[in-house]
Amino acid sequence: MLEAVLIVLALVCAGLVGTCVWLAGRLRLASQLQAERDAQRDLRIRELGKRLDTYLTGSIRMGEELHELRRTVAPLPDKLTQIEQRDPTSLSFTQAARLVGMGASADDLTHSCGLSKAEAELVAKLHQSRRS
Repeated sequence: MLEAVLIVLALVCAGLVGTCVWLAGRLRLASQLQAERDAQRDLRIRELGKRLDTYLTGSIRMGEELHELRRTVAPLPDKLTQIEQRDPTSLSFTQAARLVGMGASADDLTHSCGLSKAEAELVAKLHQSRRS
């Protein structure tokens, strides 16, 4: 009887050793798969970081260009006032803007205000965009 118990215990121990060996193999395989997934994740993070840097660089450049544009456009109202004050005999650009506000076209402005075609188109486009 004692021999039978010892044989059963030996078989149980052998089974436990086999199970431990099998689990160690599974653990090794799982850690290899995890290492591969970690490498893929790290590669993806680096790619996304590069993309983000590209977007940030573009945004910074766009902001700088916008700032430069604002600096360029800022003195235009004063220049427009100077131009209006230069020739008091013709209708002013302000009056042309009022006409555009009432629905006048660029051709109407050239005839009634004495503006050149380019000036009339510019005034019409500027003041039409403000109404929109």
